[in-house]
Amino acid sequence: MGTVTKGNNQKLNFFRYDFKLIFPVIFLVGTGIIMIYSASSALALERFKGEYFFVQRQAVYALIGLAGMFFCAHFPYRYYQRLAYPLLILSIVLLILVFTPLGYSAGGARRWLYIFGQSFQPSEFARFAMIIFLAYSLDKKQNIIKTFSRGLLPHFLLLGIFTGLIMFQPDFGGVAMLWVVTLVILFAGRVCFLHLSFFFALIPPAAFCFIFFSDYRLRRFLAFIDPWKYKQDGGHHIIQSLIAFDSGGVWGAGVGKSLQKLFYLPEPHTDFIFSIIGEELGLCGVLLIIIIYSFILWKGLMISNNAPDLFGSLLAIGITASIGLQAFTNMGVTMGVLPTKGLTLPFLSYGGTSLLIFMASMGILMNIGRSSKK
Repeated sequence: MGTVTKGNNQKLNFFRYDFKLIFPVIFLVGTGIIMIYSASSALALERFKGEYFFVQRQAVYALIGLAGMFFCAHFPYRYYQRLAYPLLILSIVLLILVFTPLGYSAGGARRWLYIFGQSFQPSEFARFAMIIFLAYSLDKKQNIIKTFSRGLLPHFLLLGIFTGLIMFQPDFGGVAMLWVVTLVILFAGRVCFLHLSFFFALIPPAAFCFIFFSDYRLRRFLAFIDPWKYKQDGGHHIIQSLIAFDSGGVWGAGVGKSLQKLFYLPEPHTDFIFSIIGEELGLCGVLLIIIIYSFILWKGLMISNNAPDLFGSLLAIGITASIGLQAFTNMGVTMGVLPTKGLTLPFLSYGGTSLLIFMASMGILMNIGRSSKK
């Protein structure tokens, strides 16, 4: 009798999901599909002679991502320790392949691989691999984590390799996200704070060099300071985005009734989809999206706090930081609070690589939560 009960408990545990995480993710993905259709139909009709081009592809990615999320929810997270080095090596190889004939350019950047008729952005995968490796490495080195040569230096050198490969694409936003997420994991992994201060000290001069020694990044920064002065150049995106938010008011113009998507606002279905949400769903829609992201962030922190081991805790904090930071950075850009960067809004923006990796990451987060101390 006891054996039957144990078996039943195992089956129940196998099918036990954290619906407090599943529902927000599915809501965001579903909202994203609706808003992508609304934001991209005119653009798709002009470029591809069919208004459903982008939304059909996103729907397929969403279904694959959903399957990946549930698979990762059942795949024991501790197995990623064995995959840390293979995933790291694979990500470096993929970043190098971007500069071969397999890579292709768009919008002045070479960030994608084109394989079997599908595009893939290796920098998104590289951040995911870096999170897993840092969680594994810091957990393994806890007895020597306070030493500079073993606790910080190897991880800093690895970050330098990724930074170089991604900056050559160029992708300053991707590098910034990678640095901040790495810093969060190192801090959570108990690396000596005095050593981390060396890390902090490098950020301002590095950011200065990246911005002021690049013409297009300098124009973006100046446009951020005064977009109306550069309204025909770098300030165009910000101005049109602010117009979209202003047009939405409290309740919004209604789904499908955006005017800014009609070739006024560039990239309305990717980097600036939050602006279309603001125009069509208004302040209420914007606040709802912010609340949902905040809830996901809170749940991720709770899972990290209750994880049964340090590896799971660091993995959860890395995933949570990656999603949360990218979401609020994208929102900040669209609202003119941060300089323009090419970052998608997790679960909402059009983009297969981003959607698949973020949904798989949520599955990993659920698996860690299932194994929690509570």
